[in-house]
Parts: sequence; structure tokens; C-alpha cells
Amino acid sequence: MRARRFLAPAALTAAIALMAGCATGDPSTDPVDPTTAPPADAGSFTLYSGRDEALVQPLIDQFTAETGIAVEVRYGNTAELGALLLEEGEATPADVFLSQDAGALGALSAADLFAPLPDDIAGAVPQGFTSTDGSWVGVTGRARVVVYDGERFTEAELPNEIDDYVDGDFAGSLGIAPGNASFQSFVTAYRVIDGEGDAEEWLSDLDARGYEVFENNRAILAATNDGVLDAGLINHYYWFAQAAEVGADNMRAQLKFLEAGDPGSIVNVTGAGILAGSAENEAALAFVEYLVSEEGQRYFVEQTFEYPLVPGIDAPEGLPSLESLVNPELDLSDLDDLATTQELLARLGFI
Repeated sequence: MRARRFLAPAALTAAIALMAGCATGDPSTDPVDPTTAPPADAGSFTLYSGRDEALVQPLIDQFTAETGIAVEVRYGNTAELGALLLEEGEATPADVFLSQDAGALGALSAADLFAPLPDDIAGAVPQGFTSTDGSWVGVTGRARVVVYDGERFTEAELPNEIDDYVDGDFAGSLGIAPGNASFQSFVTAYRVIDGEGDAEEWLSDLDARGYEVFENNRAILAATNDGVLDAGLINHYYWFAQAAEVGADNMRAQLKFLEAGDPGSIVNVTGAGILAGSAENEAALAFVEYLVSEEGQRYFVEQTFEYPLVPGIDAPEGLPSLESLVNPELDLSDLDDLATTQELLARLGFI
């Protein structure tokens, strides 16, 4: 069955505003404290960001304002930037890669493209949410969930396992974003957890029942919230961000957290690594350190509604505990084989 393709909605029109305190309201007349002002030339680095500009540019601006470090950013799809870095190799102009998922980070680590991180950065995040060899560090946790039309279904009517959405009793329309890194990481996790054959069978069953293609998670959420789509596969924080804007009671779309351990309920991580040729770039190192600092972690909790990975910082209100979702059998480092997943998706006509 051929998939119907939907155009994505317009991108977010505004990033999160940064608050800056001023004594008089006129920056030209306020005294500058030389003990807190960043140095005039604090260095610079180039960042390849597989995360949306609307989500992370405010944090980058905040980092620059506090440190004086200039950041040149290239935004793009995580999978595409990961492939570009593999192609560029040692000649890449990038100093830091900020990834939407662990799979791309693992692929670059396997290719020896990352410099080892200092122990205080690599060890800031507990095992299970970061690299096992200190080549990259996890920054935030993102749970895979099913978003569904709350006016058509109750949570109890939604299956608890991802298999039942393609070969069970669920007869509603299902939206996916097959070109998105988080969907590809889900398929990779399925391959790791249940095996290559079962993953291909799931995709074949999905193709047979029919599916609807969207550009990204945000587009799936919008279609579900508008009553156009019955259900879709997304990351949890898109729903929480929109609910914070319009009020949870005004959300037609609702979330279903699948059974812990199921391939459809993986908790993937965003993360960052320093490219091998930039091991001595102190500005790049300062940025990665900032991502796992208390200030950086609180930004993601308060502004993007993701799980913090550094101990001692509370998750956004309303989320189930991270411990209740984690699959202890899944090592995120095993999600590094994105190439095979992409080949599988291409062979079956998903990308």
C-alpha cells in the first residue's frame, strides 16, 4: 500500500526569549562589572547541530553571552550531518557535533572521529545514557511515545506494544517520519532488541497496513492535534512543549507511553562529542562542559521539556520517571549501525 505524504507545517516562528536583567533598562548607561564580563576574545568554534535551531539556538546565545565564546553553527538533519562528518573525516571544519540521537554519535565514535573527553565531562552522566568509552557524552533523554487523537480514542484503547500497531486490532491511521533520526534510531533499536528479521517484518507489516509520511515529529503532532491523524510515533517533548504554550486541557492530541522494554518505548539521548582534530580547542570543550552543567541541564528541562541526565536535577513535571522507562537490556552504544537501518528503510521504500 502506498503511503500518503503530508507537508510539514511552518517552522516555529520564534525561539524562546532569553531574560537579561538590567539595572536601568538602558544597557549603554549600566556599569559593566569587569569581574563578571566575558573576555573580549574568548575563542570560537564551529558546531554541527543535528538539533532544531528553535530548540538550541537560545542556549547557544546564552552560552556566548556568559562566556564570550563565538559559535558558528551549521544546522541540519542528524543523519545527514553524521554522514557528512564521515565523508569529511579529518578535514571537517566542525569542532563539535551535537546529535539528536545516540546512533549517529556511535557511528562517528566507531570511525574514530571523536577525541576522548575529560573524565569530569564523560563521567557527569550515569552509564546507560552516555558512551562507554568517553568519546561522547549524553546531554538529554527523549522517550519514544505514541501520540493519539484523544477525541477518538482513550489511552486504554491503544496497544501497549509497538507490534500491535501494525498487526493487531488497532485500525487507525498511523504517522511516521522515516527520514528523521529518531525514527531511524527506533528501527535500529528494534534490530538490536528483537533481531534483524523481526525488525524487517515489522516494517513490512507497517507497509502492508498503510502509513502516512511526515517530515518530522512536530508535523505528526500537529496532524494528530488537528484531528487529521489517528496516531503517530514521536518523541515525548514535542507534546509537552506545545501543551506548555496552549494548556494541556486544550490538547486534542494525547500521549501513550508503551511498555518498558518494548522497542517502541526506548529512551534515546541527545549527545555531543568533540571532533578528533579539535581536541585542543578549549572553546569547544567549554561548550560541551556547559551542556552537562546544571545551568545547561536546567535549560533543557525548563525550555524543551527533556529529561536531564545529570544526577540531582528534577525532570519536567508530569513525566514518568526515567527509571520506569529504561530498557536495561539496551546499550545505546549499540545503536551505531545506522547505515544498515537506512539501507533497510531504502530497500523497503520508506526513504
